[in-house]
Amino acid sequence: SNTGSEPAAANYDLVSDGKLIMGTNAQFPPFEFYENQTIVGVDAEIMGEIAKRLGLELEIKDMEFDSLPASIKAKEIDVIGAGYTADPDREENMDFTDSYYTANQTIIVRADSTAASADDLKGKIIGGQSGTTGLITCAVELTDEANIKAYTNGALAVEDLLNGKLDAVIIDNNPANEYKNIHNIRGEKIKLLENQFDEEHYVFGVQKGNKALADAINSTLAEMKEDGSFQTIIDKYIK
Repeated sequence: SNTGSEPAAANYDLVSDGKLIMGTNAQFPPFEFYENQTIVGVDAEIMGEIAKRLGLELEIKDMEFDSLPASIKAKEIDVIGAGYTADPDREENMDFTDSYYTANQTIIVRADSTAASADDLKGKIIGGQSGTTGLITCAVELTDEANIKAYTNGALAVEDLLNGKLDAVIIDNNPANEYKNIHNIRGEKIKLLENQFDEEHYVFGVQKGNKALADAINSTLAEMKEDGSFQTIIDKYIK
């Protein structure tokens, strides 16, 4: 075939021609969440802009956070955009792009809790979102497996914290602040213990060996940082 007439995107090895399919769990404000029927947020907009610049149409698939690695491995999605921390265990199932955001895990406790640091949660009952680093790297340092409760999203874990079923919830700092804003409107119900764990780096995941797509995302991210469009998206969602 005459390669000159092929669409530029043909070599990205995509699930569906002309489309960039992003897998996410849209219960993670401000990175991905629903506004009416539409998934919006930092990751949704960054990936939307990347797709546009690569001449592709973005499609977002909302799924359980836990099923993202299997979905990329099975080639059902092209990219994971989910406030996704670079982690060696995850890298067995996918390749990572460059890091685009730095986050910290934050501990949420009830306002009346006497806990002042991570050490005060030794042996306590800790909740969080299933499959997240908050549970698989942070909570396991503090308490027994039997005391760790996994939820499909952070909001449900916070509900159980307020109901007295958990002593703490561990989740990334941005959602933690969103939950604080939601629950503390009428008086303080929860408080945050911050900077208790090492920094984490958010990346996008692509299918193993899909270097063309990873490179395209990386170079487009670099362009967006250069021209200011990246910061505009961050500032829109993170105050």
